[in-house]
Amino acid sequence: MKKINYLLMLLSVVFVLSSCNNGDENIVVPILEPEVIANNVSTNTTLTSDRVWILRGETHVQSGAVLTIQAGTIIKSDVSQKGALIIDKGARIEAVGTAASPIIFTSGVAAGSRAPGDWAGITIIGRAPTNRATVGIVEGGVSGQFGLDNIPTDNSGTLKYVRIEYAGIAVAQGSEVNALSLYAVGSGTTLDHIQISYAKDDAYEFFGGTVNGKYLISYGTSDDDFDFDNGYTGKIQFGVVLRRPELVDPTDQGNGVECDNESSVPTAGPSTPLTRPVLSNFTFLGSNGASNEAAQQHFANRFRRATQFVVVNSLYGGFKEAGVSMESEQTVSAYVAGTSIFKNNAVTAMKQPYLTNSATLNSAAFQVKAETEGNVTLANSAALLLSNPFNLSAPNFSPQTASPALLGTYVAADNSGFFTATTYRGAFAANDTWTNTWTNFNPNSSTY
Repeated sequence: MKKINYLLMLLSVVFVLSSCNNGDENIVVPILEPEVIANNVSTNTTLTSDRVWILRGETHVQSGAVLTIQAGTIIKSDVSQKGALIIDKGARIEAVGTAASPIIFTSGVAAGSRAPGDWAGITIIGRAPTNRATVGIVEGGVSGQFGLDNIPTDNSGTLKYVRIEYAGIAVAQGSEVNALSLYAVGSGTTLDHIQISYAKDDAYEFFGGTVNGKYLISYGTSDDDFDFDNGYTGKIQFGVVLRRPELVDPTDQGNGVECDNESSVPTAGPSTPLTRPVLSNFTFLGSNGASNEAAQQHFANRFRRATQFVVVNSLYGGFKEAGVSMESEQTVSAYVAGTSIFKNNAVTAMKQPYLTNSATLNSAAFQVKAETEGNVTLANSAALLLSNPFNLSAPNFSPQTASPALLGTYVAADNSGFFTATTYRGAFAANDTWTNTWTNFNPNSSTY
């Protein structure tokens, strides 16, 4: 027995290359036996890359504790007790991967049999402002509360070069664990180079807060790709949405962006701070009229319930119903007044690029205003002239020569200094390679 233990100690630093492809050529498979993560992480803890770690049921990183995850670490959910990782208020996660060695949160089911909803997802609870007047309960049956804090720069840690696959559980309509749920998360938190794939519900949902992000991908999501609520006021640059036509929530519409100030507009007026995401350089791609496209595939952007917004330097193509929809008089009024901004985008959709239900600004007037502010309306998604954007296993989002992505004039989303200046629309310059090595658009074929 002592000889076996000694051998295991020697093997703890030895890795073998995985045989999987589709972006995982550099992923290493550890030799040590998997280890279950404690359900309550109350002291500083490190998940090392020398073994697979198992999430079993609801796991909380408690206030004051820091969960550090090494580059290249693989975290799987238990098959029978679907895992949920919750970073409590006052705790931090430091998950810093690299392009060569991303951190992977994934299903515990074998390759070829994984499906959306195999596990719950990651929930981060911070102390940044929201527009709630009372404490809110975290959705989806996960224990936790948020709201009534006021630390805009609160730091819940770092997610960098991280993949989240097959997460999301809809406990009931309107109450879900999303792949990545961000409750009142502050701007001290870093979200950078994250790919969410095959989320059962939303990929990213922001419940208030001020957290910013760059290089965020949502692929094959069943419900909404980016969902903003409860007074979220952060900024995101370089975002990608690619829908799969057959993957939908049967009880809800799937949108690239769904944005609300709150669940309904109070009689006394909307609660403040108003939800106002500031987005630049997004590439929004629907399922482009595929023969198996489900009815629930809907809008690229859906702004409603008194929300405000900024969207600039972005590309829209292939969404079933509309490119941009505004669905409340307060939302439309903010756009007419210039409080909400929509500039230098290239827009197309299967039915109509611009949609409102407003008497103040109807759909035709919305298009006229948009086109006077540097937006280009295209006949179809082919006119975007992207290299191979609708390839669902190996998409290429780079613009071709003469693409409208390369012919726009850069518009600064704001003067905060957060946004990187670009000379193109969408998330990619010509021959851009920022998705190389660390992403995977076919994770069901990967052996972890």
